[in-house]
Amino acid sequence: MYGGGNSFEHLDLDRSLENEDPQLLAEFEARIARGEKIEPSDWMPALYRKQLIRMIEQHAHSEIIGALPEGTWITRAPGFKRKMALMAKVQDEVGHAQLLYAAAETLGKPREKMIEDLINGKSKYSNIFNYPAYTWADSTVISWLVDAGAIVNQLANSKGSYGPYCRALDRICAEEAFHLKYGHHSVIHLSTGSAKQREMVQAALNRWWTPLMHFFGPPDKMSTHTEILTRWKVKMSTNDENRQQFLDMYVPKIWDLGLTIPDPNLKKNETTEKWEYTEPDWEEFKRVINGDGPCNKERLAVRRRAEERGAWVRKAIMKPVEKPVTPLA
Repeated sequence: MYGGGNSFEHLDLDRSLENEDPQLLAEFEARIARGEKIEPSDWMPALYRKQLIRMIEQHAHSEIIGALPEGTWITRAPGFKRKMALMAKVQDEVGHAQLLYAAAETLGKPREKMIEDLINGKSKYSNIFNYPAYTWADSTVISWLVDAGAIVNQLANSKGSYGPYCRALDRICAEEAFHLKYGHHSVIHLSTGSAKQREMVQAALNRWWTPLMHFFGPPDKMSTHTEILTRWKVKMSTNDENRQQFLDMYVPKIWDLGLTIPDPNLKKNETTEKWEYTEPDWEEFKRVINGDGPCNKERLAVRRRAEERGAWVRKAIMKPVEKPVTPLA
């Protein structure tokens, strides 16, 4: 599960590229323009490598942390069938992280360093996973709409320029499609159930709508990474384009279930064919990304404990095997 650009950092593009060989850079960009895949052994600008590591690492962290709010509901899921389905989904999300860490490692950053940077708060992950899942309905809204938003972004990027990332995304998107169906089925069950169930799922949607709008990243006019990421086809669409596609696809589905969206200004402009909505609080987004969200400390503490408790397993696996001593004849 992953949204999109999650940064307001300034990027000085001209300065970042001034030390690159102009001929190699031109050949590199020509390959991308032709739709070729860049592989780990190919020449690439330092900025391309840096941006890919940042983006893939952030995606991997988001899959790991994203399993936590849903994972807390495994033992409380309503019935054995839901429990098994949610357990499988959470397992998939952790597996996605492993695929992504492997893709990022091809760019030269060790997995251990990536996890260390996550635990220390140096590396970012998607803002939406720093909010609490109060009820079972929160879990279902995450499974449906958060995964839907992730698929919008990831399907586009699976057609991008870096081979290992695209191949990882192909598999991830196939599995996320099942997650989305599971979440949609769960939301339908609640929204067509008792008055209490409908009230519960509506309350969950109300809580998650602003984080969902944040999920795709800041507006293009505020996102300093978008220009270079789209130029080099690391991202195949912008934050605003992904947000609009999500609204096109899922607002009608939400309304079809009799649910309301907590934005009185949400409507489709008949002239521009674009959705108009209340601009979310981007200062809140920035605070959450920088570690001041409702669950930032809690989520990182869980990961820190898991890393500490699993240290002996990693040590045992990496310990060299001693060759048996052959007795003298």
